[in-house]
Amino acid sequence: MTHQSPELSLSVSLPIVQSTIGPSGFDQRHLTSQYSTLAFDPGFSSTASCCSGITYIDGEKGVLLHRGYPIEELALKADFTELTYLLLLGHLPTRPEYVSFCHEMAELRILNEQIRNFFNGFRRDTHPMAILCGTVAALSTFYTDELDTNNQDHREFAARQLIAKVPTIAAWAYKYTVGEPFIYPEEELSFSENILHMLFARPGRRYSVNPVLARAIDRILMLHADHEQNASTTAVRLVGSTGANPFACVSAGIAALWGPAHGGANEAALDMFHQIGSKENIPAFLAKVKDKTSGIRLMGFGHRIYRNVDPRSKLLRTSFHEVIETLGLERDPLLDLAIELERIATEDEYFIKRKLYPNVDFYSGLILKALGIPTSMFTALFAIARTTGWVSQWLEMTKNPNGRIMRPRQIYTGEAPRSVPSMDER
Repeated sequence: MTHQSPELSLSVSLPIVQSTIGPSGFDQRHLTSQYSTLAFDPGFSSTASCCSGITYIDGEKGVLLHRGYPIEELALKADFTELTYLLLLGHLPTRPEYVSFCHEMAELRILNEQIRNFFNGFRRDTHPMAILCGTVAALSTFYTDELDTNNQDHREFAARQLIAKVPTIAAWAYKYTVGEPFIYPEEELSFSENILHMLFARPGRRYSVNPVLARAIDRILMLHADHEQNASTTAVRLVGSTGANPFACVSAGIAALWGPAHGGANEAALDMFHQIGSKENIPAFLAKVKDKTSGIRLMGFGHRIYRNVDPRSKLLRTSFHEVIETLGLERDPLLDLAIELERIATEDEYFIKRKLYPNVDFYSGLILKALGIPTSMFTALFAIARTTGWVSQWLEMTKNPNGRIMRPRQIYTGEAPRSVPSMDER
């Protein structure tokens, strides 16, 4: 329980930390030492935990920038590998830099063969995120010789290793849970092509990657790569502030992403479609959504950050229709239901007034479903994309000479000091 005192009034003078664009902030690092007072902000929605030059979001205007570039332009003019290079190194690659980076990432995709043995320790029905979380943390046991977290070159190499190896681990987690042999990455395939290859290829049968489907996966990865200081990114930075190795830091990010309030949103949207059942049930379902006492939510619509149209959703909407047309799924009952729900909700004044538009989770879940990827793998695909953002944020944090271990404070609301009674007096 939080106790509030209306009589408490405090006038303080705080310096400003200036931003390039967007809100600047009060520097309150010395608030406690100078005024014996804490800033109270549950959920940290009004607190900046760091300065960062990687990603900028303006939720009111529906703006998402990576290193200053609008996501709409990046998604149309670049691919996920280029975006990865941009987030890691701060600039878009030239053609020679791109070719060299692709070659290096292809070399790093291979896992140490001993890592295969880790999977046998999991039950076959284990969620892929549990396998991913545990195996990524265990990578630190294989690369200790090349990892001195005080060495910038070592940190950058570890970051590239994580980006390259997490897709292989995620794909193997899926193969393990369905009882199929592991598929190794192919050097000649792109980042996104390799994901589809490792998920769907089988020994003895060549899997031909459809370029439309690979482009859809690539776009999903780009649109999920980084999103400012969300819960999982904050988890990576918090663990990283202790000096922990990057494999442990990313494992913490995976654990945070696993939560249904964070990375499981597209899976929740798909569950909602199953709950609705058919197009005929949409009006009744939306009536329940509008009834505040029903507890029913419209999943895949609206966003905590974006108070306007999610800029990523418009890009994925195009990819979604390309995928269902390529696969001939226009008459798939579930996808047909989703399209009709989108049409009705976006024309309904109730949702328009509240700016509840389809978000990135609405379309990403539909695309992954159309590709035949099981819902248990949705968040794992999200983790593949977000690893790029996590390690970029981690690298940025480790370069800060004034970095400190994160240690939030609390406002104590428990009992005042009292004596311990004897056993007979209790």
